[in-house]
Amino acid sequence: MGIAAKELSQYVIRPTLVYLDRHCASAEALLLGVAASQSSLGAALHDRRGHGLYRIDESRHNLLWDNFLARDPDMASRVRGLASQHAFLGGPHLELTVNLRYATAIAWLLIERQATALPAADDIMGLARIWRQIFSPHGRLRDFRIAWENCVNPAFSPAI
Repeated sequence: MGIAAKELSQYVIRPTLVYLDRHCASAEALLLGVAASQSSLGAALHDRRGHGLYRIDESRHNLLWDNFLARDPDMASRVRGLASQHAFLGGPHLELTVNLRYATAIAWLLIERQATALPAADDIMGLARIWRQIFSPHGRLRDFRIAWENCVNPAFSPAI
């Protein structure tokens, strides 16, 4: 059993997006759907596909830091501020598993780097297309919809 969708949204996703100055209902819904699709909202936090709620693999994590955050010191500082002070230096990828706000920030930045425009928060198939593009290229859109129905709906109502 994973984290309750409403609480994940209220206590992790929304505050992280607000902290990054990126909050909108669509971003919140998309991250919730990604967490539902990738890990059943944290029911399993590690497997061969990657770490944490969003199943981010180590190479993508490194590439984000090397190719994106290294060029944006202000955002890098914000994201680094979410990481555990000492644990990050010894095992930065472990932060993706144990630090929900850090993992959420990294997941959002992966989306922001690659997605064009976000669909409406209630456009589940539009959200699914972004999930597939960024997190699961071989995934089926219906898998996202099923994960949304099983893990998120009807508990989710995005804050605008």
